Amino acid sequence: MVGYDPKADGRSISSFEVAVAGSVSGLVTRVMVSPLDVIKIRFQLQIERLSRSDPSAKYYGILQAGRQILQEEGLAAFWKGHVPAQLLSIGYGAVQVYKTLRDAVVTMYRTEGPLVFYKGLNPTLIAIFPYAGFQFSFYSALKHVHEWVLPAQGRKNENLKNLLCGSGAGVISKTLTYPLDLLKKRLQVGGFERARATFGQVRSYRGLLHCAQQVLREEGPTGFFKGLSPSLLKAALSTGFVFFWYELFCNLFHHMKKADSPR
Repeated sequence: MVGYDPKADGRSISSFEVAVAGSVSGLVTRVMVSPLDVIKIRFQLQIERLSRSDPSAKYYGILQAGRQILQEEGLAAFWKGHVPAQLLSIGYGAVQVYKTLRDAVVTMYRTEGPLVFYKGLNPTLIAIFPYAGFQFSFYSALKHVHEWVLPAQGRKNENLKNLLCGSGAGVISKTLTYPLDLLKKRLQVGGFERARATFGQVRSYRGLLHCAQQVLREEGPTGFFKGLSPSLLKAALSTGFVFFWYELFCNLFHHMKKADSPR
């Protein structure tokens, strides 16, 4: 958990234990929120309006999309791209048009070369620093607000406080940087138009600026926020549970160390 010091409140845990707590909390959380990520990306890539009134729209709501995916592709579809998402080794969107991770890597490399794995890198780099900064800044600010509003709570509900503040920080940070995430996904699936034809209209983009111009021209300002609702739900759950599990594991290591120490 970069930027967060679990020793600041007096807990005695090693750097290794901090790393384990952070890794396990991230792993467990990603498994839990993967279905929302799948729905979010389907929304991001849909050119048509996310509206029931648009007859050409394949998806128009979180529950409707969930039912549609389950009916057409089965339960496993909600974890498509989960392995590369855990490894942070390949763009999620591209893996959904392939049978397996190995098939995706080999085919992408043969057809477009090594640079294909870096599609969408520009918006990713632009978004990563403000997102991380926003996340920890708002997390710290919300913790101070919580302590000011409920000073009598003390440490009795520490994990609940971390869950609420982490969720709030994730929602705010994701909203502020969301348009860049949408542009990244649109660029990452470039070159796979035939495979995505059954999902609706497809577009080809020459770069970040061209993609942004096309989205604004064809879909309007709200086009940059397609999929925001599942994204915010995912951000709230993801960030909240990461901090929750992280604090839980850090406290566990701390109490285990205290129990083993001589009295």
